[in-house]
Amino acid sequence: MRPEIFNQERRSRSIKLIILLGVLVLFGLVISMNTGRYSMPPSEVLQTLFGQGSKKQNIVLFDMRLPRIIISVLIGAGLAISGAVLQGISRNGLSDPGILGINSGAGLAVLLFVSFYPTTSVAPPFLMPFLALIGAGLTAVIIYVLSYKKNDGISPTRLLLTGIAVGAGMSAISIILTLQLNPSNFEFVVTWQMGSLWGSNWKFVGALLPWIVILLPYVYWKSRVMNILSTNEQIAGSLGLSINRERLVLMAAAVGLAASSVATGGSIGFVGLLGPHIARRMVGPQHQYMLPITAMVGALLVLAGDTIGRSIMEYTEVPAGVVISLLGGPYFIYLLMRSKV
Repeated sequence: MRPEIFNQERRSRSIKLIILLGVLVLFGLVISMNTGRYSMPPSEVLQTLFGQGSKKQNIVLFDMRLPRIIISVLIGAGLAISGAVLQGISRNGLSDPGILGINSGAGLAVLLFVSFYPTTSVAPPFLMPFLALIGAGLTAVIIYVLSYKKNDGISPTRLLLTGIAVGAGMSAISIILTLQLNPSNFEFVVTWQMGSLWGSNWKFVGALLPWIVILLPYVYWKSRVMNILSTNEQIAGSLGLSINRERLVLMAAAVGLAASSVATGGSIGFVGLLGPHIARRMVGPQHQYMLPITAMVGALLVLAGDTIGRSIMEYTEVPAGVVISLLGGPYFIYLLMRSKV
């Protein structure tokens, strides 16, 4: 089959899958708007959306559910694309911002802020992503330096093991700091660490949205560069590509996406692992086709995880991070068993 025909078929398949996933996301949005302790049938949701709802219905839908739904979609897309970038630049299918310890670094920075800030209720939402970015960025630098060898570059095995070790260290420090917190802050941190989508109001939507709107298109613009980096360094160098610069820039974008998502939604793992792998099975490894599917799969995962978590138990919520981990943990073990790492 000629390459242009093959690419046309791949593009056509990608468009069809985007439409299908878009329908599934919309379906998930409708279900999520109807899910919660306060029951709102679809007819009442529609009436409220068009300005015909009661005061209580407006508060439930516009002040409580819609911000949380939008945040879950943005976080899912951000974490999934972050994982896709990390997998692409490291040529390691097991890379994920949670597994590599980047989420732990972002979480530690947020925890340090909570430890010295008088109360979490007035924590500036626009400050949290920047604090998480500092923590995640420093963690990524440590992992990169420890994983890099002058003659060999980045080894996928070394990157994975270093990330797990650094992440474990960050988590240990976080546990020590958590034990020193007062009861109110302790409850907040524990809930946040389980991936509870705690920042569920319009201020947090406004804090997260610029990061996603800027970084997602930038990563897609770099999709062909990631295609080259995913092959090997000799080919990339022969094509005149500045390997280290491109890798650092893309890693910075991945860290920014992961940090802003973690700062708003807590520590949600495995989305960056599941999203790219599912997308790759659907449309193949070429990033210009895979990245849009990855973003939509990630959005669907977090949206479904949050919706299930809000409905699975009658008197309490199960954090979205816990629900997703129930799927991601076994899948990670499956990938480890199949990999040659």
